[in-house]
Amino acid sequence: MSQAAQSKGPQGRGPQGRGPPVYGRGPPGQSKGGSDRPRRPRREPVEEVWVPKTILGQKVESGEISSLEEIIETGLRIQESGIIKKLLPDLKSEVVDVGIIQKMTSNGQSTRFKAIVAAGNENGYLGIGQGKSKQMRIAIEKATNQAYLNVNPIKLGCGSWECRCDQKHSIPFKVRGKGGSVTIEIIPAPRGLGLVAGGKIKRLLELAGLKDAWTTAKGSTPTMNSTSKAILDCLRQTFSQG
Repeated sequence: MSQAAQSKGPQGRGPQGRGPPVYGRGPPGQSKGGSDRPRRPRREPVEEVWVPKTILGQKVESGEISSLEEIIETGLRIQESGIIKKLLPDLKSEVVDVGIIQKMTSNGQSTRFKAIVAAGNENGYLGIGQGKSKQMRIAIEKATNQAYLNVNPIKLGCGSWECRCDQKHSIPFKVRGKGGSVTIEIIPAPRGLGLVAGGKIKRLLELAGLKDAWTTAKGSTPTMNSTSKAILDCLRQTFSQG
């Protein structure tokens, strides 16, 4: 018998009588040690129950105030994001832009994350917020909370002389807003035209509820901090001037 056959042992097994080596994870449902241990169930995110801390929050919770327009007309300040979630349960948030902030300090280089989040229900409400933190997740949470606090109503209508319908698919009149070096103008458009705008600007208008509009932009539009402020300034005028 050759030396290779002697080293394999009986029935082609290894030198100690074990089976051939198995590479990889093995059959599904079996751990590395060979024992069938049940997998640990994934934890579901627990939603925190909102407890109002301000007088305005208590009025909203009790049903004394039932709309966001009532709060704006009385001039009260919203300090809790739970108020907006209570009044607008169909509001959804979306991350618009993320970036890194690097700064040189006496202790070395400092790195933080910044995030811009938009919150809207695609039916006349939009808010934009910004957050910064050393962790990306915390920065997005701060921006989302700020976006809820900045939600404003938007007046929809049809201000196009080509359409003259009674549906709320555009804005009632031309508006112009400014944020930083960016100036944006939104013009009413006839039904069926769509949104004539760039990618991120178009998405913000969709969250606000606009379906047809022309837009013109001047300045450094890739800077989403200034661009989002300009869009929010435009859409606020539809409610304040209308």
